[in-house]
Amino acid sequence: MSGTEQDVLDNENPRSRVAPETMSGAEILIRALTDQGVEVIFGYPGGAVLPIYDALFSQNQIRHILVRQEGGAVHAAEGYARSTGKPGVVLVTSGPGATNAVTGLTDALMDSIPIVCLTGQVATHLIGNDAFQEADTIGITRPCTKHNYLVKDTSKMGRVVHEAFYVATQGRPGPVVIDLPKDVCVNQAAYEKPDLASLHHKTYRPADVGNEAQVKEAVELIAGAKRPVFYTGGGLINSGPEACNRLRELVKMTGYPITNTLMGLGAYPASDDQFIGMLGMHGTYEANHAMHDCDVMICLGARFDDRITGRLDAFSPDSKKIHVDVDRSSINKNIHVDIGIVGDVGQVLGQILEYWKAKNYSPNREALSEWWTIIQRWRSRDCLSYNQGTEVILPQHAVKRLYELTKGRDTYITTEVGQHQMWAAQYYKFEEPNRWMTSGGLGTMGYGLPAAVGVQLAHPESLVVDIAGEASTMMNIQELSTAIQYRLPLKIFILNNRWMGMVRQWQQLLHGCRYSETYSEALPDFVKLADSFGATGMVIENPATLDEDILKMLDTPGLVIADVRVAQEENCFPMVPSGAAHNEMILSADQEDVTHHVTDAGQALV
Repeated sequence: MSGTEQDVLDNENPRSRVAPETMSGAEILIRALTDQGVEVIFGYPGGAVLPIYDALFSQNQIRHILVRQEGGAVHAAEGYARSTGKPGVVLVTSGPGATNAVTGLTDALMDSIPIVCLTGQVATHLIGNDAFQEADTIGITRPCTKHNYLVKDTSKMGRVVHEAFYVATQGRPGPVVIDLPKDVCVNQAAYEKPDLASLHHKTYRPADVGNEAQVKEAVELIAGAKRPVFYTGGGLINSGPEACNRLRELVKMTGYPITNTLMGLGAYPASDDQFIGMLGMHGTYEANHAMHDCDVMICLGARFDDRITGRLDAFSPDSKKIHVDVDRSSINKNIHVDIGIVGDVGQVLGQILEYWKAKNYSPNREALSEWWTIIQRWRSRDCLSYNQGTEVILPQHAVKRLYELTKGRDTYITTEVGQHQMWAAQYYKFEEPNRWMTSGGLGTMGYGLPAAVGVQLAHPESLVVDIAGEASTMMNIQELSTAIQYRLPLKIFILNNRWMGMVRQWQQLLHGCRYSETYSEALPDFVKLADSFGATGMVIENPATLDEDILKMLDTPGLVIADVRVAQEENCFPMVPSGAAHNEMILSADQEDVTHHVTDAGQALV
C-alpha cells in the first residue's frame, strides 16, 4: 500500500447515480461514518474539532461518549471493538488530544484491534508554523498505526474515511489515523455514498485464502503427527466466530491437545478436556512442556512473541512447525517455520477441514494415546494449585471464586496489566471468543477500566467486570466519571495488595528484594472514592465471606468498586524465568532459587 491520498477505492458498477449532495467537510465525515454503520464514537472536544462536534450535534444516528482523557477514549474503543468485532471509532482534538491517544493506538497496533481515530489539526496554512495546539500527528503516529492520512482537500474526505475503515479491518486489523485540518472540516464539497459491498483498495489486497499446495502439505503433516499440539492466538478471534467454530471442529476431529495464548483465550472452550491451558511465561506446566516436546506444532493466528517462546534457541527444538497468519511479515519473523501459510486463519481452517475430510484422514491413535499419557502426567503436577488459609484472601482464590459465581451469567471480563492479569488468565475460564479484553502486546496499565466502559456500552444488559490491580486502576481512574455519566453498571474488582505486584515480584526474584519505588504509599479509600462519584464501594477482606461479598457486588445495582484486600507478597506462578527455555518452569517460590535460572542476559529481557 502506497499510503498516499492518491490511493483509491475501486467502485465498480458506477450505474445510475444520484447527483451528489454538497455539504461541509465535517458533515461529510459524519455522513461517511453513518454509511459505515458507526453507532458509537468515543471522544473529547477541543478547538480544532469544533466543526465536527457541531455536525454531531445536528444528527441522531451516532452516539458520542464523552471520556475524561483521550487515552481512555482509545481503550474504550478497543473494548468496544474486541467485544463486538466491529471497528472502534475515536475523535480527539489536535496537539495534546492526539498525543494523549498515542498509547492507545500503540496498544491497538500490538494487539491487532481495528480502530479509526479521527484527530483534529490546525488549519492547513498553519501546519508547520508551531501554531497553538499543533503537533505533527502524522509523523508521531506513523510508527504506531497501521496507516495514517492527512486530509488536505475536502472533496477527498469521504473517500479517505471509507478507505480508512477498509484498511483498519482487512488483513491483520489495526488502528488508522485520519488527521483533519480545521479548514478542511469547514469547507464545502460534494459527497456521494459509495457502493460499500464492492469496496476494494487499489493497492492493499491482503490474502484471505491460503496457498492450496501448502495447505495440503500442512494437512499431511498434521495427520502424520505423533506428538502434535495446536497453538492458537488472537488471530482466530479477530477472524470471527466462524473461525473459532472451525477450530473446534478440527480439534475434535483430530483429538489433539490445544493451547491458547493470552490473546487467544476463549477461541476454544477452557472447560474442554483437550484444552491444556494458556502457555507462555505464566502459562501452565503442561502447555509449555507440550509445546517443547511436540513433533508437530500447528500455530494458528499467533505470532511467536517472546513471552511465549522463552529462549529462542531452545524453543520446541525438535518439532515441525506450521504457521497460519494473515500477516505475511509475522511468518519467519521470530521463529523459523517449515510451512508458512499466508491467509485469514478462518478461511485456511476451512481449507484444512475440507482437504482432511476429502482424503478421509485420521490421526495416529496409538501414538496419540501415548502422547496424552505424557500430557496427563504433566497435568498431575497441578501447577495452578494454591493453599487458601483462613486469615487473608489469596488473589488466585478471589479470581477463581469470581469465575465460579459468574460463569452462568452473560459475562465480559476486562483486566488491567500485572499479576492480577495473569491470575485472571489462569483462573477465569473462557468458553467463548470476544469475552476477554486485556492488553497483551503493549502491556498497558490503565487499560481495563476504559475498556470496560466500551464493552458495557456495546452490551448494556451484560455483566462487565474489570479485574484490576490498585496501581493500574489509578492510571485511568478518571474514567469512573464517564461510567457514572452514562449509568454503566460496571463491577471493578480490585485485587489490592498495595504493590505494583508484577514489578515487585521481579524485584524480589531478580534484584535481591530491593523494592525500589513499587509500594503504593498513598492509595485512596476506594469506598469513599466510589461514594464521591455516586457509585457503591465495598471492602472484601475475609476469606470466610468471600462468596457472599462477591454476590453482593454482582447484585448491587449500578457501578460497584470492590476493594479486595489480598495477600500482599503473593507471587504469580508458574513462571518461566527470563532468558530460560519455555520448559524450564518454576512452579512456586519454594521450589528452588529462581535467580539460579536467570542470567544477566535474562535480566535484560524482563
